[in-house]
Amino acid sequence: MSNSDQVISIIDSHLDSARFRQQHWEGSFFEYLEMVLAQPRIARNAFQRVYDMILHFGTERYKYLKQEYVHYTFFDDPIDNGDDAIYGLDPSLMRLVEFFKSAAQGYGTDRRILLLHGPVGSSKSTIARLLKKGLEYYSQLDEGALYTFSWKLTNEEGETELHPCPMHEEPLKLIPRDARKAVLAQLNADRSENEQIRIDGALDPFCRRTFEDLLLKYEGDWRKVMDHIVVRRMILSEKDRVGIGTFQPKDEKNQDSTELTGDINYRKIAQYGSDSDPRAFNFDGELNIANRGLCEFIEVLKLDVAFLYDLLGASQEHTIKPKKFAQTDIDEVIIGHTNEPEYKKLQSNDLMEAFRDRTIKIDVPYNIRLTDEIKIYEKDFGKEKVRGIHIAPHTVETAAMWAVLTRLEEPKKAGLTLIQKLKLYDGRNIPGFTEDSVKELREEAPREGMQGISPRYIQDKVSNSLVSEQAQADGCINPFMVMNELESGLSHHSLITDEEMKKRYRELLSVVREEYEDILKAEVQRAISADEDAIQRLCANYIENVRAYTQHEKVRNKYTGKDEEPDERLMRAIEEKIDIPDSRKDDFRQEIMNYIGALALDGKKFEYNTNARLHKALELKLFEDSRDTIKLKNVVSGVVDDETQAKIDVVKQRLIKFFGYNETSATDVLNYVASIFARGDAKQAEEE
Repeated sequence: MSNSDQVISIIDSHLDSARFRQQHWEGSFFEYLEMVLAQPRIARNAFQRVYDMILHFGTERYKYLKQEYVHYTFFDDPIDNGDDAIYGLDPSLMRLVEFFKSAAQGYGTDRRILLLHGPVGSSKSTIARLLKKGLEYYSQLDEGALYTFSWKLTNEEGETELHPCPMHEEPLKLIPRDARKAVLAQLNADRSENEQIRIDGALDPFCRRTFEDLLLKYEGDWRKVMDHIVVRRMILSEKDRVGIGTFQPKDEKNQDSTELTGDINYRKIAQYGSDSDPRAFNFDGELNIANRGLCEFIEVLKLDVAFLYDLLGASQEHTIKPKKFAQTDIDEVIIGHTNEPEYKKLQSNDLMEAFRDRTIKIDVPYNIRLTDEIKIYEKDFGKEKVRGIHIAPHTVETAAMWAVLTRLEEPKKAGLTLIQKLKLYDGRNIPGFTEDSVKELREEAPREGMQGISPRYIQDKVSNSLVSEQAQADGCINPFMVMNELESGLSHHSLITDEEMKKRYRELLSVVREEYEDILKAEVQRAISADEDAIQRLCANYIENVRAYTQHEKVRNKYTGKDEEPDERLMRAIEEKIDIPDSRKDDFRQEIMNYIGALALDGKKFEYNTNARLHKALELKLFEDSRDTIKLKNVVSGVVDDETQAKIDVVKQRLIKFFGYNETSATDVLNYVASIFARGDAKQAEEE
């Protein structure tokens, strides 16, 4: 088989002819009526379809701060493997889905404009893009199938032509208004409320004119008119301008409302003799083509007032007013998004009261949970996307930490630092704080997340670091490189003009640097004390002494063979590492023995890492014992003998194996931590 044949074979394997035929089904109006009777959901309105589309992907319930939340899998972007995934905004997304649920049931929110409001870069556009993408995908599935129709007409030459309905109308609208009530009573007789078929509104002007012309021709015989109808499956597509529209503000001089509601086709006026003939009109404005689906308004509050008036009718009455035509019914979701400055202008403008009254605002804040913020950058700077440059551990974490800190308000609680508040929000335990106290912290600062540094700024600065000369030379970036980028960028940040704010953000970078130093020291300590045999020996020695102490017995010295008192110095050296005071040592030791006894009753064996607190104490003690033998501070001077270098290389390999460093970043970390300890030793010597 030739290379071209192989390529063609691959293409063939990805094409599904049966599915293509299914998605391009055509049939008569009466065949469609049978389908509706069997599956009423195909006649859903736009709000019902969006709501069902979101639920189609499933939900997951969880509790946070004693409150139940619903996570909608749709917002993880399963369609494109998470490309547009949204992290950490479940409360806002729940309100969004509640809006669609209410609108789907016709409780009034279907007559409102959905307004996503929040700071720049807070995922407002992403939410709108996801909804559009989801509708496109859902309309291709059997569950999301919807239909429209074309008119089969004969032209002047006697040839048959198909004229698609310009606004993709629901075929059931072809049932005459006088008969609809009786027909719906028949169709909905045995259906639950959720399955009820609804027929709202009249046909668009083109279809109404065509319908009336044919009705005159056939002297009122509706069945014969229906012989001219070809019902077809409809796949929503923004690129093809079918059921999904997007409108963006431009220069007021070059934009008018015809972009929303269509315009006269001047070439056809001569053919049809009037500019008010619907056949001489292009029903191709964004609100026309978005019928049956969704229309997004980018920066909606930057629109000229004339456009906003069009939106009032489109939302409240579900009608639009094309030039020279009567009010035309539409069925679509109208979603806009705006930043805070524009929304404040709207609030202060008394002339816009009607618009405010017809909008439902949903706040879309920044993340204030560190774990969720990290996910945003891991998606952009994961190993699959960044090739050839190693991103040292904690690089993304420290950038995310700073971003979240800029969005938090200083805690009012005495003794609580901002970094501790960040950790509490992220679900970490801090002594003296419960879920209730974290909830109180959240309630006392309701605007957290509505200001601060945007994820876009972080993404830009990480990108700058990746393409810097240093990164290209070393093949690696680390947190310090990114933090330097973040700090230098503040001086020319277009959205931060307040010098006090810049000063605060720089101070928060110092807080992050201190936190990062603590993380590094802990990792190097763990890498040095990761000698499993040594830590097991230390643990066995400690447990043996604790057992003897609690039982008031002596310990046999392996070397002298004599019975001796338990080694109090060893036990206290370990216990002090986790801040066990002398007054609590007996309780702690008894607690350890009870713990070992409970494990034994369950048939389990005690290991050095079974008890988290003891494990930490053993690691810190082993690090202290090993630190001098490794002579870590000598790394700074560069004077290291072969034996010490071998030990340092072992630690470096542990950093690579267990913590995700590479050779360069592991060396940098060891050098940096060595300098910290060297500074600490020098300071201690001065004090002495």
